[in-house]
Amino acid sequence: MHEVITKDIISIKNDFDNQFENLNILVTGGAGFLGSWLCEVLVKLNANVLCIDNLSSGLVENITHLMENDNFTFINHDITTPYFPKQNIDMIFHLASRASPFEFEKYPIQILKANTLGTWIALGLTKKYNAALLYASTSEVYGNPDEANIPTSENYYGNVNPIGPRSCYDESKRAGEAFTMAYILQHNLNIRIIRIFNTYGPRMRPGAIYGRVIPNFITQALANKDITIFGDGTQTRSFIYVSDEIVGLLKASIFNQCRGQVLNLGNNEEISILDLAKKIHKLTDSKSQITFHPLPKDDPLRRCPDIRKAKKLLNWKPKIDLETGLNHTITWYKSQRF
Repeated sequence: MHEVITKDIISIKNDFDNQFENLNILVTGGAGFLGSWLCEVLVKLNANVLCIDNLSSGLVENITHLMENDNFTFINHDITTPYFPKQNIDMIFHLASRASPFEFEKYPIQILKANTLGTWIALGLTKKYNAALLYASTSEVYGNPDEANIPTSENYYGNVNPIGPRSCYDESKRAGEAFTMAYILQHNLNIRIIRIFNTYGPRMRPGAIYGRVIPNFITQALANKDITIFGDGTQTRSFIYVSDEIVGLLKASIFNQCRGQVLNLGNNEEISILDLAKKIHKLTDSKSQITFHPLPKDDPLRRCPDIRKAKKLLNWKPKIDLETGLNHTITWYKSQRF
């Protein structure tokens, strides 16, 4: 495992004592970017981790090194079909879904199923075992907020196109939240909904289909290829480094005050996409040119979370500034073969 990840895992682990020790924890999408980080930290915290992933967008390389641990089990399974664990389950992290905008056009049905049928199956397991569940929702449920709702709080209902090119993800995540709230209301289950904002870091998959803006910019810059911006670059995002996101997710999963709550987890510092490209260009000492391409339909113009609720309930806030996180990420990408 790369030393950057090792140091970050140790940093995350130091925020927790024995809260997860000997718990049987199911992570759906556990071979993906966030899922593999969660699995790794939970293994280090002596939980018994059951990782489910059909490897549609996750990578077995993300978890291969964990398979030598007695407290880690990988199951190649599609969570949209029923799954029956052989052991009791104490906690579930439901993260399974393709999440890149480049995948929305290519795999819309699979995305819809993961966030509806998959969520329903995860909820059924939560009910059967009286487990705790963290449902990983997304900032995409807000769609394209108007200026009056930036930063965006959990009370904002969203501005989403239900038949647009992003709807398979936006609307299925919203439906997943509705499923989750229904189980809370009808069965009083121990569940929390976390709306994850743009997270980045090592293990984030680059490329035309899987890539997000930061891995794409970094890999383009390192290869001295054009850094491709969609639109004029004035659109903004708020990026949170993976270790900060994982700490927030783990805290939300065990804090009783989060039961039945919806929380934004992200960084509330905005940066324009053009400024992000320039920053990565500088940090990589790249010879790339920055080029501009048409903005995809329904691409949000601004994205910034109101994180006051998470700060209050979790005693949490992001610690890693963007430049530090980007340097960690660039170091990792330099070691990879993409």
